[in-house]
Amino acid sequence: MKIIFATGNKGKLAEIRAILDSDRFEIISMKEAGFSGEIVEDGTTYEENALIKVRTVRKYLLEAGYPGEYIVMADDSGLEVDYLGGKPGIYSARYMGEDTPYSIKNQAIIDALDGVPDEQRGARFVCSIAMIFPDGSEKTTRATYEGIVAHEAKGTNGFGYDPMFYLPQCNATDAEMPIEFKNKNSHRAKALKQAEEIIAAMY
Repeated sequence: MKIIFATGNKGKLAEIRAILDSDRFEIISMKEAGFSGEIVEDGTTYEENALIKVRTVRKYLLEAGYPGEYIVMADDSGLEVDYLGGKPGIYSARYMGEDTPYSIKNQAIIDALDGVPDEQRGARFVCSIAMIFPDGSEKTTRATYEGIVAHEAKGTNGFGYDPMFYLPQCNATDAEMPIEFKNKNSHRAKALKQAEEIIAAMY
């Protein structure tokens, strides 16, 4: 089964390909399928934004006459920091501006929690996966990944907010953990596995 994933993020696409069953799925990006337009993510939830992405890409592919059967899939994910009232949340990618380096975003959040004890530094990554199947039916999944805001950013195994997302049970940030661990335990991994189970039940 071909999956066309609505993302232009190379790091995210590599992660998705590592998580999903490569023997069962051929996974290509929306750009590889020919879509290079803008997607306006104006939903109010992760699910709404993920559905906007898959609907936009599928509409383009249908109008372009893209051949064969395929599932269009997308994720919307974000970091929720309890001390900041759940921010940046669905605006995580646009927090402080889309072009602002994540090193600056990470440090800004760490600075905002300066002096805050660990028990008040709770945070989680949230991921929703949306899918549109060849018959036009839609499904979504959601999963979370719990941790706390680190006191300093560390690690290079990852992207985005990974260096400041600390896992107390591992005594390490997410960016310090092996990729294999993340591909089994992260919010995206769990949401993708839920999606894989839905696909398996349908085909």
